[in-house]
Amino acid sequence: MPDEGPTEGRKVDHIRIVLNEDVAAKGVSTGFASYRLPHTSIPELDLAEIDTRTIFLGKPVRAPLLISSMTGGAGEAERINLALAEAAEHLGLAMGVGSQRAAVADSRLAATYQVRRVAPSIPLMANLGAVQLNYGYGVEQCRRAVEMIEADALILHLNPLQEAVQPEGDTNFKGLLAKIAQVCQALEVPVIVKEVGNGIGAADARRLADCGVWAIDVAGAGGTSWSEVERFRQPGDLGRRVAGAFADWGTSTADCIRQVRAALPDVTIIGSGGIRSGVDVAKAIALGADMAGTAKPALVDSISERGAEAVVEGLEGFLRELRVAMFCSGCADLRALRALQVGAAT
Repeated sequence: MPDEGPTEGRKVDHIRIVLNEDVAAKGVSTGFASYRLPHTSIPELDLAEIDTRTIFLGKPVRAPLLISSMTGGAGEAERINLALAEAAEHLGLAMGVGSQRAAVADSRLAATYQVRRVAPSIPLMANLGAVQLNYGYGVEQCRRAVEMIEADALILHLNPLQEAVQPEGDTNFKGLLAKIAQVCQALEVPVIVKEVGNGIGAADARRLADCGVWAIDVAGAGGTSWSEVERFRQPGDLGRRVAGAFADWGTSTADCIRQVRAALPDVTIIGSGGIRSGVDVAKAIALGADMAGTAKPALVDSISERGAEAVVEGLEGFLRELRVAMFCSGCADLRALRALQVGAAT
């Protein structure tokens, strides 16, 4: 393993802070509490026959749930990613790795992302920051990230707030849409664009769809706040104050899903941002998402002594909750769940 460089050190900081500090969004929620799935006391279904299976990136998955992009590029990140990938393979779920910028810059870090050996069949997504397209990256670097982990798709993540408050942030976001379009046109795998916890709304989703993006991960507000994460990395009071001012910034996950689905009836939508249970997954699908993504619960489990086993146990809870939610709202499969009329909570 090479000496820890600036990017690798930042990865270690991020893992430590997310696990040990209160970095939840403040003053803004996911919005799921505002909605209820309709309860039926006579579902006329057998719980054992509830079907949560779907297809994602051309591969069958057990449920519309993916382990969202988290980490890589540091020694302890390799152990985390392997545990997450083993769990995803065991459960038949999709997974994304964290930003691969560190390994594109230093190939000795590639192993911290390479999980295909333990997850040969799952949909696997590579990941780079979209802003890096303004800092020397192009189609070749995107292709390298995909090939590095034998990915089925590339995620380009958008994180303007995080970059703006990060001590070493890259903040030139000018002209990114045209560069995203170039990547979509040239890359051999689908491109997914995601936020990191402040949300993608209807207007931005339309612009991204026009670029040729295959799917949009709205990654709304209400879960982990990356401005709060960066607050804990600030060297001085001014930086901490500025970052702290944005703890409630963004659009709730539920609102993002509804907005994007209304604007783009045919685009693939991933609903992430504060997904903390299978009931949240069910609500995300009923509100218009095709898939839901969760991160922090799996991260917390992955660092336990039981590793992948703990991740499996935690996500099995999500899957059981999803099936019970579908059963109690009379939905035999995901098609019925997507057609459900979700009511406002009273």
